[in-house]
Formats: sequence, structure tokens, C-alpha cells
Amino acid sequence: MSYITVIGAGSWGTTLACLLSDKGYDVTLWAFEKDLVHEINQTRINSIYLPDVTIPDNLKVTNNIEEALKKARYVVNAVPAQYTRLVFKEAAACLNNEAVIISVSKGIERGTLLTVSSILKEMTNHPVTVLSGPSFAKEVIKKLPTAVTLATGDNNTGIALQEIFNTQYFRVYTHDDIIGAEMGGALKNVMAIAAGIAESLGLGNNARASLITRGLIEMTRLAVAIGARERTFSGLSGIGDLVLTCTSPLSRNYTVGMKLGQGLKLKEILGLTKSVAEGVATAESAYALSQKYSIEMPIIEQVYKILYEDKDPSLAVKDLMERSLKSEFYG
Repeated sequence: MSYITVIGAGSWGTTLACLLSDKGYDVTLWAFEKDLVHEINQTRINSIYLPDVTIPDNLKVTNNIEEALKKARYVVNAVPAQYTRLVFKEAAACLNNEAVIISVSKGIERGTLLTVSSILKEMTNHPVTVLSGPSFAKEVIKKLPTAVTLATGDNNTGIALQEIFNTQYFRVYTHDDIIGAEMGGALKNVMAIAAGIAESLGLGNNARASLITRGLIEMTRLAVAIGARERTFSGLSGIGDLVLTCTSPLSRNYTVGMKLGQGLKLKEILGLTKSVAEGVATAESAYALSQKYSIEMPIIEQVYKILYEDKDPSLAVKDLMERSLKSEFYG
């Protein structure tokens, strides 16, 4: 059986490590926090990120990156986008020559404006695939039916990984648009913040439906400009993930939006949880990309201004609704 290492013991990394362990693979979970590693090894509980779940006894947990990676044929990166570069500065040198990386993080790096797969390719020169789609960790760990997309540039690798990750409750489709899958997963987090704001302001179901639809247009517009395919956004890593995160308080980004709409400031909100809401940083990166490529993204722009310019959410809604009139489809 293949050796698999999951880097990052947040809720999603821990969930995937449990899924793979349950299938009988030899899995190691690496965590940054030494106290968390000790806790899991002693109690089989991850009290920070998955407190109600018992970790399988056959899942090894370590804080030693070299130990975690030395035998790994497959490496799952579940480190948040803004920390991936920092972790792989050390991890890159520990990879064995045949390692294939599966990125499950959703975000765009501040400053460089790179997706996670681009960061990993730059730092490791190893093949990178992307697993994305509508998949709340809290539902996957309960073995509730879930479908996701595995995007890869190599068909044989895609088929092998499809078999590795697929279960009776976790259905894996293959795709070959890595950029599209990643951009869908990253940008939907920003739209989820907007959806949370709309919910807390009491804007109603019409507004939510409009936000999801027009948000998908914005996401597609930017992603296509940097090399993605439009068709990808009609799939699981596009509209699928967008609908999920824009309609449920299980989404960390949706919850951030709710609190913003209630009048809390970003600094206050971020201090309330250890979990990372990737949409906060991605809003800044997405706005920068829209400026770089001269792509009109009014929802992204307003979320950015609420987060980083302290714009009143009600005024942001007013400005969106009072924009100049135009055709729904153009360009």
C-alpha cells in the first residue's frame, strides 16, 4: 500500500487523513503544533479542529517534517494558502524523488498572486494535482455523500489518485483544468463572505440567488483571463463549491461575512477563532488580480473595500445596485 502524508492537521487535513487511513493506507499526518500532535497521540482527539471525532489508531501523527515525508509517495498539502510557502521551505528538501503532491488548500497567495499549486511547483518541482469541490470537512468525516474534482495534468496520475481517494461516500471525478479548479475553490470563499454579509443584513433569497449567479460570472471572468476554461465553472469546483459556501453557516467565510454584516470589525472577527477563513486574504489577492488584468469584478471589489477600507456593508450593497445598467452577457 502507498505511503501517504498529509501536511496540515486542520479540519480538512485531518478529515482526509482519516479517510485514507480508513481505506487501509499507511498514512502520516503532520501538524505544526507540537501540543496538538501530543494530544492526538495520547487521546486520538483533535480538540482544536475536529473535537467530536476519534482519530483512527493506525493514523500516525508527527511534528517532524522529515520523518513525515521521507517515505511518502503521495503528499497531501492541507496547509492554508498563506502559509504553504513557509511550510514547504523546509518540506521541499524532505520529499523523495517520486513524490506526487495533491493540493487541497483553497486560496491565492498575497503579494505573488499565485495559486497554491503554482507555489508548490515553484518550490518543489514535483507534479502537483488539485482536489477541490463542495466538501465541508464536518460532513465528510461523518461519511455523508460528497462529490469532488481531482484536476491533474497527467491522466495516469489522475486515475491512480481517483482510486486512492474514492470511497462509498466520497466520489472523485477527474478533470484536467488545474487553474480552473483552483480559482473556483479560491474565489468562492470571497463570494461566501459576500453571502454572509447579505444574510446578516436581511437582504433575502432573491439577493442570495443574484449574488451566487453574478459571483460565478466574476469568478469565471477572472479565471479565464489567466488560463482556465469556462466549462470548469459549471462543475463541482465552480458552481458546486460556490453554492455550498454561499448557503451554509458551516462555511468559515460565510460566518465571517455574517459578523461583518452585524457590525464587527475584521480584527475582532479573526480573533474569535483559530480556523482560517481563506477568503479574507484571497479577497485582497483577487482584487489585485482584477486590477492587473483589468477585469471588472464589482462584488470582489466591494468585499475588498469592506474588509480593508472599512466600508459600511450597507453602502457597499447600495453601490452594487446603483451601478450603470448593462447587458447581462457581454464580451
